[in-house]
Amino acid sequence: MFGLGKKRTKLGKYLDRRGMKQEWLSSTSKVNRDTIGQLCSNDEKLPTMRTAKKILDAIRKVDPTVKQTDFWEM
Repeated sequence: MFGLGKKRTKLGKYLDRRGMKQEWLSSTSKVNRDTIGQLCSNDEKLPTMRTAKKILDAIRKVDPTVKQTDFWEM
């Protein structure tokens, strides 16, 4: 059971639905674990374009149909 009692962003909910771990995303994208955690739990936190690209590239290895707008309105 993922995310019990935690507020989750679109990115966090996506990872939960797919059974992906934040640690996997962090190691695959080479983005700091704390940054991934903040992006999964804080709606007000937006990634830089460079960080967003790294995250999307990692997720697209599993799901090539993912778009940036699925997670963030930039």
